[in-house]
Amino acid sequence: MLHIIDNILSAVECQALREAMDDPGLFEDGRNSAGWHARQVKKNQQLKSGTQRDGVIRKVEQALSRHEVFRAAAWPKRFVKLLASRYEPGMEYGLHVDDALMGGQRTDLSFTLFLSDPADYSGGELMIMESSLERAVKLPPGQLVLYPSDSLHRVAPVDAGLRLAVVGWVRSYIRRADQRAILFDLESALKEVYQSEGKSSLFDRLARTRSNLLRQWSED
Repeated sequence: MLHIIDNILSAVECQALREAMDDPGLFEDGRNSAGWHARQVKKNQQLKSGTQRDGVIRKVEQALSRHEVFRAAAWPKRFVKLLASRYEPGMEYGLHVDDALMGGQRTDLSFTLFLSDPADYSGGELMIMESSLERAVKLPPGQLVLYPSDSLHRVAPVDAGLRLAVVGWVRSYIRRADQRAILFDLESALKEVYQSEGKSSLFDRLARTRSNLLRQWSED
């Protein structure tokens, strides 16, 4: 299940991260972090290890950890890895699937948090395979796309401008995508019931069902 989630970062926060990533000298060849098969099709840059990178990643992790919709969709047990990426004209990332294990941790979900305004660059769409079709995703700054890590995907060539984003991988308490989808629907239903009738008997039954499913499905 693919989720488009908005308001991860404010406009001011996105601008601050863009400024922190403004110096090309802070970046290295993106192939340094790619697996042997992805390395052949990866042509981008990523923020080098250091205080600048640590600050960017910490800011994004904090924003995701407090975002209710992201938590409900991902049920994150931990963030496996985050990278800050930069695409200049001519750069792209060909079709690939993300590594199932990173640093000994299983990857269940992948995400891209867009930092650049779509009007400031052409091309650079994240193309995600759904069945036999590609879905193009290009979002305003501060919005995020969350999708299963077993999806084939690519970043289309950037034709002009600069594309900045933070990408990452999540290990979820809920391993199966269909179970995460059920829990997301239950969480949404709980909020709707509470807003319309408060802590009613229906709300309590739904909350009990969600808790019991979590006990069955979660990997703690």
